[in-house]
Amino acid sequence: MSLKTQIDSDIKVAMLAKNKDELMALRSIKSMILLAETEKGISGDIAQDVEGKLLMKAAKQRKESAEIFQKEGREDLAKKEMLEFDVISRYLPKQLTEAEITNELKKVIEQVGAKGAQDMGKVMGTATKQLAGKADGKVISDLVKKLLAA
Repeated sequence: MSLKTQIDSDIKVAMLAKNKDELMALRSIKSMILLAETEKGISGDIAQDVEGKLLMKAAKQRKESAEIFQKEGREDLAKKEMLEFDVISRYLPKQLTEAEITNELKKVIEQVGAKGAQDMGKVMGTATKQLAGKADGKVISDLVKKLLAA
């Protein structure tokens, strides 16, 4: 089942349950998918990896917004953003643990032949492609810095 079909059926369930918060989050995901489908050069349904990127971007936006709202003392808005983040997270692929990411990065470093911090660009390019949708870019970046510094 495609993400769009899954979202549509979940929207119906949320409507019947009269769950406004979840409904709003689901509609925002559907909106992103529809916008991606109408972009230039795309015909019909979007690929699964593009769907994953859209969801990762949306989740990251919600998380960052919630952090900003918390810093500003707006708990009501932060709570709303975290609710949307939780709904979006349900559709994301399983995220790797820090240990799993580290193991993958060690393989990438060996594969690329990186020797130090000057090779970070090579490692990041390969690692972000391999771990797309499975790990946050900031976490990957931090771990690459640690591994290359060692």
